[in-house]
Amino acid sequence: MSEALPGGPSAVPASAGAPAQHTPREQPTPPAPPVKKSKILAWSLWDWGSAAFQAVVTTFVFGVYITQPAFGAEEVVTAQLGTALLIAGIIVALLAPITGQLTDAAGKRKLWLGITTAVVVGCTALLALVAPEPNYLMLGLVLLAIGNVAFEFASVSYNAMLSQVSTNANVGRVSGFGWGMGYLGGIVLLAILLVGFIFPDPGWFGVTHDGGWNIRVAMIVAAAWFGLSAIPVFFAVPEISVDPARKPGIRGIVTAYGTLFRTIGDLWRTARQTLFFLVASAVFRDGLAGVFTFGGVIAARSFGFDATTVIIFAIAANVVAGLATIIAGFAEDRIGAKPIMVWSIACMILAALLVFLLAPLGTWVFWVFGLLLCIFVGPVQSASRSYLARLIPPGREGEIFGLYATTGRAVSFLAPGAFTLAVMLGGAAIFGILGIALVLIVGLLLLLPVRTR
Repeated sequence: MSEALPGGPSAVPASAGAPAQHTPREQPTPPAPPVKKSKILAWSLWDWGSAAFQAVVTTFVFGVYITQPAFGAEEVVTAQLGTALLIAGIIVALLAPITGQLTDAAGKRKLWLGITTAVVVGCTALLALVAPEPNYLMLGLVLLAIGNVAFEFASVSYNAMLSQVSTNANVGRVSGFGWGMGYLGGIVLLAILLVGFIFPDPGWFGVTHDGGWNIRVAMIVAAAWFGLSAIPVFFAVPEISVDPARKPGIRGIVTAYGTLFRTIGDLWRTARQTLFFLVASAVFRDGLAGVFTFGGVIAARSFGFDATTVIIFAIAANVVAGLATIIAGFAEDRIGAKPIMVWSIACMILAALLVFLLAPLGTWVFWVFGLLLCIFVGPVQSASRSYLARLIPPGREGEIFGLYATTGRAVSFLAPGAFTLAVMLGGAAIFGILGIALVLIVGLLLLLPVRTR
């Protein structure tokens, strides 16, 4: 039985500084009614579509496009891109917990998801205005930063909905199905764009590379993909109810921050293991992000992959990660989320070390053990989400998932820093994988002591 967060509707109050005698999960309750598969599918389609922003906009297509020489000197443009994303990350870290808290209390979770999703779709479509000229660089960076902020806020509301489309008996496979759909949806869209617009000249409908129109049209397609995929969740999943006990006490940003600090204090006093998990997950999730962020760099510089081969590897990596995540979700409901996280991270560390040690043997090493490394990324991400969802009392999902987003942002420097330091000390890109492995090891060591019962 998992530890529960304080403040659940059926929790028994405790004296100051002492843990509650009972938690919502410990009291006998009737089993939750099964959730319709159509509702689960509608919820997961948002994940399927959202990968249009993650995979196409930020990672493989527009993020590469805006750093081209046409926008300015590579080192200057890259630094400005990093600065824009850094500012976006700071905004998310500061605002994610209180926006989740306010939407929970006001019963506006679905409304907030709709607004932030619309902002992401709008920013993605407007990227079509960014011509390959220095004068358009700032427009592209601003749209990218706003889109990233809105996407993170939307993800908080979306993750909070997990409890509305699952029960304790199936939350693992529902989370895994949604996360796996995200991987597969991103790759399907990326393959369509690569074949239809990005590689051929001219591409579909006569779109040429002149003026960057192959990329700009791809942004319009990506926006439509996300917008259409997101529609079903707003019809299938109902809005949450207003919490009359909390709404009067949450007015304004300052008051919300006060509530946030009290929440952290409550976690320390009555649900310390949950707080420990938030810290541990922040570390290992940054390591997971490092796998995909720097995997292409290692493939190109240490194993001689050209740009096309890197993209092919990225597609293969996302496919295996997506399928593995869906399969692991079923296993999680049987054996628990923590074993999935622990064994998956351990396997990733082993695969990373084998990539480093066997690198002189040739490119097959990266194809085999690099893909093995990617297999376990999705299961860890999905299990981490469902593990936390099991702990949250009804009505506080947005608040705690907002805190989940903030802790992740707070340590987002770990993987880039460890990768850079390892490369500097080793003198070659291949040493960077040891930096990523180190972050995963620290995350695993922090996770192991976290008690699930």
